[in-house]
Amino acid sequence: MLLVPALSYFSWRRKGLLLSSGTLLTLALFGASFGLVEAAVVVYLRAAAGVSGQYVSTTPELQAATYQEAAASLAHIPAGLRAVEGYREAATMVMLCTVALLAGARAKERWGGFLWVFAVWDIAYYTGLWATLRWPSSLKDYDVLFLIPVPWVAQVWFPVLVSALSLVAVAAASMKLKFEA
Repeated sequence: MLLVPALSYFSWRRKGLLLSSGTLLTLALFGASFGLVEAAVVVYLRAAAGVSGQYVSTTPELQAATYQEAAASLAHIPAGLRAVEGYREAATMVMLCTVALLAGARAKERWGGFLWVFAVWDIAYYTGLWATLRWPSSLKDYDVLFLIPVPWVAQVWFPVLVSALSLVAVAAASMKLKFEA
């Protein structure tokens, strides 16, 4: 996953991306607001499943969850709610792809728009979880990142780093055209 922003940037570096600052701002507003909505949905799902305290650290004295604890937390969520979570994740990807399709006329701008909106969404999601649950208490906490196609578990720093690198790659490729003009 760390290679995605780097490889994308290297494919864009010669000609840049035709994504205006207005388009990037609009995508960022969508991504941030949608990330906060997603965080609220996860809070509700955890509460409905009765697992809001399973591996969510709300006090500084608690240790970060382990990989096994994060993965095992899925077993505490009823199958019906896990299915809802899978549908939510699929719908999220469709929404992020759809808005990226609207962002640019060419495939490379659409891909850049997707990386940008996904990155902002992801960072806003973790910000929303921290604001509501005070979780993650550390970037070293483990999280179940996705359930599709199989559960992905990693420390929070990893998706945040990939998202930050994606933002840098898209911004640098988009600004390239401005500096050359």
